[in-house]
Amino acid sequence: MATIIPVPFADLGKSTNDLLGKDFPVGQTKFELKTVAPNGVTFNVLGNQDNKSGHINGELKTKYVDYKNGLTVTEAWTTSNVITTQIEVENKVAKGLKLDITGGFLPSEGKKNAKVGVQYKQLGFNSRAYVDLFKGPTFTGDVVVGRDGFTVGGDVAYDVGGAYITRFAAAAAYTAPEYSVALHAHNSFKLFSASYYHRINADLEAGGKAAWDTKAAPAGDKSKAPVALEVGAKYYLDRDAFVKAKVNNSGVLGLGYTQALRKGVKVSIAGLFDTTKLNQPAHKLGLSFVFEA
Repeated sequence: MATIIPVPFADLGKSTNDLLGKDFPVGQTKFELKTVAPNGVTFNVLGNQDNKSGHINGELKTKYVDYKNGLTVTEAWTTSNVITTQIEVENKVAKGLKLDITGGFLPSEGKKNAKVGVQYKQLGFNSRAYVDLFKGPTFTGDVVVGRDGFTVGGDVAYDVGGAYITRFAAAAAYTAPEYSVALHAHNSFKLFSASYYHRINADLEAGGKAAWDTKAAPAGDKSKAPVALEVGAKYYLDRDAFVKAKVNNSGVLGLGYTQALRKGVKVSIAGLFDTTKLNQPAHKLGLSFVFEA
């Protein structure tokens, strides 16, 4: 009998993706400020400067949660002048059911979008469906079922106006307390990947991912498509600091260091180094600051 609610389809293999992707702010300088007002409204300011072009992107986001009525309202405004509003209602119509309405507007060009979604989850089952009202319209849905640590799921996107499937995917995973493995077939079964994550002990985590892209193969011979391999590890120096390292089969080495300077203040420094071109300017560095109050 299923005893837990499985994660959404997009989160299958998330532990490996976080290990290999998070805390590596390379090629940019990032700034994030989070504050919470006495009435529970959360303010989040995000800033990102590209180290090469110097271009700065930013976003101001506010979030209000009414736990009593299951209501969440999120609004965001970016430096590209994109305004978005999201309204979510959870566990009010039925237990495990969440309704989601998201709208966006670009005043300078008059562009707008709207998406309506629904998510339903129970023990051993998690499904989501969204309709993009202005693009297509397009229907996107996914479902995941799980039991005893095993989960399988699928994802599909359908263009209602054109009456054709635009993409589909499938995945299977197994999760244990100390490790997890996942298999994915993405991009209409043109990209295949396998990943694993292992919490070796309280201080050390390791993981890896292999991906086979059939579109990268010579014409007519998908068997010769190259396989991309990446492995990484995370080690906690103490409760306030950790280091990360990863490397792929192209010889690109990633190194990162994250330190909590004090409660609510965290800084991350990272770099990507092409070990095949050590004497050339092919490397990237980055910095990230996070403040919470």
